[in-house]
Order: sequence, then C-alpha cells, then structure tokens
Amino acid sequence: MFQAQPYSTRLTFKASDRPEAQEARERLAARYGDAGDDAQIVVALGGDGFMLEMLHETILNQKPIYGMNRGSVGFLMNEYSEDELLARINAAERAVIHPLAMVAIDSRRRQHRALAINEVSMLRQTRQTAKLRISIDGKVRMGELVCDGALVATPAGSTAYNLSAHGPIIPLGAQVLALTPISAFRPRRWRGALLPQSARVTFEVLECDKRPVSAVADNYEVRDVVEVHISEDRGSTLSMLFDAGRSLEERVLTEQFSA
Repeated sequence: MFQAQPYSTRLTFKASDRPEAQEARERLAARYGDAGDDAQIVVALGGDGFMLEMLHETILNQKPIYGMNRGSVGFLMNEYSEDELLARINAAERAVIHPLAMVAIDSRRRQHRALAINEVSMLRQTRQTAKLRISIDGKVRMGELVCDGALVATPAGSTAYNLSAHGPIIPLGAQVLALTPISAFRPRRWRGALLPQSARVTFEVLECDKRPVSAVADNYEVRDVVEVHISEDRGSTLSMLFDAGRSLEERVLTEQFSA
C-alpha cells in the first residue's frame, strides 16, 4: 500500500482561502513553476478540510496529492517548507485509499449519490433522537438503534469524526470499515462494529416523519432521508503523498498511542 517512487517534476499548486495558504501558493508557483492541467502532482496548501476538497476534485483524474499544512488541522498534511520540495516529493511514500459510495433516498423517494473519503454519517435533524434499523449485506443486524446518529468510516477517516464518537482507529491495511453509533441511547452499551471492507451497510430511518434524519457524505448533506446504502467504491482510487518516514500508516499507528 505504501511505496516511495519517483514522480514527474510537473507540479500545480492549489490553496485554500486562508491568506497564508494563498501567499504560499504564489511563492511556490514562482519558485517551482505551475504546470496547471498538465501537472502530474497536485500540491495542496491548507488544512485537512482542504485536502478532502482536493481529493474529491481529483477522483476522476486520479492525480496524487502532496499536502502541506497551511491550515489549523494537518493530520493529512506534510510539514510546510518551501525548500527542496521536488526532492521531498520524489522520496515521498504514497497512500492509496478508496472512498465510500453513498446512495441516499429521501422522503420523496429521490436518490442522491455521493462519495465520502472519511465517513458517511446519519444525523438527527431535530431535538428528537433518531431511530435507525441497520442491515449488513441484506441481513438485519440491529432492529432499532435509538441515538443521535451513526456513521460508517474508512480507515483513512477513522481518526476523524469516528474517533470523536469513540470509534476505533483502523490501520490502513486492515481492510475493514468502522460502524460507530453517535450518543447511543438504546442499546446504551453498544459501541459499534468492525465490518469487512466488502460489507454493504443499509440504514433505514424509523418514524422518519417524527424523527427526521440527514445523511452526510463528508461535506455533502441530504436531509429527510428514509434509507441510505453505503459500500466501499473499489473502482475509485485516491493517492496522497507523505514525506519519507511520515506515512499515513505511521500517523494512524502513532495516533493509537497518543494520550
């Protein structure tokens, strides 16, 4: 899953709206040149949220992304430095990830499709708790989960919202997905499940008129859903580049031992 390999030196620089990211883009483009659409590597300047935006943008062209932190959170980013950028990129280790595919059906029976790199979340829309039925590969595994919500996370996304909801951190090579409840009320002691990456997860919203629920694939939200289907999209491949010795696998492993 992780390997160092040489890449073309043709780069393009993308930056978030933060002033420090925009300023960095101008300096780096002037120093290393910007190949635009002809580039083979995208250098993303911002935080983790901007990295997710760039990953969504590159799903079709599958260009590797090398991120440098010019934002507030930088778990998915490399340390910012303007020196020896080409050497760092050529020595970088590549992390290959596959997103989740979400098919959400709303109360008017319209279908909404989206991809999620981190997670797909089911979230209550009002003061009323959500009631969800959970099926795995067509078999009902939990007839009723009363909760604030639930999520399915990829290994790459397991250190994000999933971890905040007390879900497990998943090594990238584990080939599993995390199914994690959010503030479960009944069954109160249920902490979620680890599923094979081939699993197809279905959430059905019970009492949807009284207890409306939204489905969120990363930053794409569908409100008033009645049914949501989630599975890993093996046909979509996304690549991130990390400095040698600071791979995403190493970061995920280190996070498991942090206080």
